[in-house]
Amino acid sequence: MPTLTSNLTLIPQHGTTKNHQQHHGSSIVEEIKGLIKVHKNGYIERPNIVPCVTPDHITPNFNVISRDIIIDNVTNIWARFYVPKSQQKKLPLLVYFHGGGFCVGSAAWSCYHEFLAMLSSKLGCIIMSVNYRLAPENPLPAPYDDGVNALIWLKKQFLYQNEASTSSEFEWWTKNCNFSCVFLGGDSAGGNIAYNVARRVDSCEDAFIRPLNLKGLILIQPFFGGKERTLSEKCMVQLSGSALNLAASDAYWRLALPCGEDRDHPWCNPLVKLEELMMPVLVCISEMDILKDRNLEFCDGLGRIGKRVEYEVFEGVGHAFQILSKSQVSKIRVVQMMDRVKSFIL
Repeated sequence: MPTLTSNLTLIPQHGTTKNHQQHHGSSIVEEIKGLIKVHKNGYIERPNIVPCVTPDHITPNFNVISRDIIIDNVTNIWARFYVPKSQQKKLPLLVYFHGGGFCVGSAAWSCYHEFLAMLSSKLGCIIMSVNYRLAPENPLPAPYDDGVNALIWLKKQFLYQNEASTSSEFEWWTKNCNFSCVFLGGDSAGGNIAYNVARRVDSCEDAFIRPLNLKGLILIQPFFGGKERTLSEKCMVQLSGSALNLAASDAYWRLALPCGEDRDHPWCNPLVKLEELMMPVLVCISEMDILKDRNLEFCDGLGRIGKRVEYEVFEGVGHAFQILSKSQVSKIRVVQMMDRVKSFIL
């Protein structure tokens, strides 16, 4: 399979016509149709296949406030917060990472904005949706670094809230947040990020993020891989418009993994070096997803080492159904999945 070479100078796309014309003659070394093109000269194209929306673009009946906050001015990492209105008690916090094969996606994508606003409303929890750096400009472990830095930022907000004599600019959400009840979660590549951030936190001293208390891990169709194909990867028939097929999966991993690494790197294939997590895990799996068997193997692996893991397979739906599919079956499964996540959090 073709790989990107280490001497490729990557240039983030700015989306202007001039830039597109300037690089039009450059050959393409990687492409996932409609989502990303990587040119030989390093130019990156990401078509605006999903519109980005502002935080105030929320259906009124969700009864949720949403705002964007810069987390790191150096790396330009920001997060979109969702806070249920009219709450009289402290709410759990879900730190969420969006999907997109590490290479595309945004916390501002309309599909994620709608899904997370609804999730915040249904669960009665605060959600912090992290807009991490993307590959191939920022290969792994950059998103993991961003996830850990997001937790450190949260810790600072909690400490500042308790120590400051005046109101914080973030009081609109910190005053309602139960920092001792924090969950990590994400879908697809975001599930992979949540898992690897949890691994990093577990390997550090308790004081690393204290007084934050991580209570659990919520993985929705986590994007894992491996050199040896699973049965669902080899045999699962995917429609042309599927959110993930085998060719796209391989391309994402070529773009995201460090140069010279293959799909049996532990960041891609956790079963190569499965480590016990201190927190319970919930895995939401889609029956029609090529990742189904790999997700089930991951759950079995955690169970074999004595880890508390819960999982549910949602019938008749494929990868990323919760954000991309508008079918009646998908709508029913979204409600079922939210109920499952709610029972895990509460």
